[in-house]
Amino acid sequence: MSPSVPVPPKKPNRWALFLLLVAIFGAGAVAIVFSVSGWIVSSPGKKLQNPVPPTEQAVDDGMFNYMKHCQSCHGQDGDGNGQRAENLSIKPADFTNASLMSEHTDGELYWQITHGRPPMPGFESKLTDQERWELVDYIRSLAKKTGATNQAAGTPSGEHAKPAEVTPSKATPAKN
Repeated sequence: MSPSVPVPPKKPNRWALFLLLVAIFGAGAVAIVFSVSGWIVSSPGKKLQNPVPPTEQAVDDGMFNYMKHCQSCHGQDGDGNGQRAENLSIKPADFTNASLMSEHTDGELYWQITHGRPPMPGFESKLTDQERWELVDYIRSLAKKTGATNQAAGTPSGEHAKPAEVTPSKATPAKN
């Protein structure tokens, strides 16, 4: 009989282990960056049509709910600089940026208001469908007002900026 030659135990391939750890950390970093950088709105959500026309009353009602639920983070003027904004992990959107706002459909805004994402809560259980669509109307009016102001001053406000069409009546002086 021949003596058995002991087979050394296999050592884990350190390079493979290293590459696996790098891949795991890389995937985690990508997931974190993606989660804080953009909203993921489903295609049907993007295609939702706003059933609430931006009448003076709808914009006023949207302003009421904005002041109650959104102003503390998004700011009184919708510029993303509310009292709580600097303490949040993600800067709130600037609704006064007409160019940026023109990149989003009403359906996307409605979906974002409805479902939220950290640190913004969803409002599906707090506001009715009608109230959420009115918020969309009010948010749209913030970008239009700023676009009109910038155009009147002769400064660029983005190629998609439009003059103000609807302004909240509570923000304008009463006519006698």
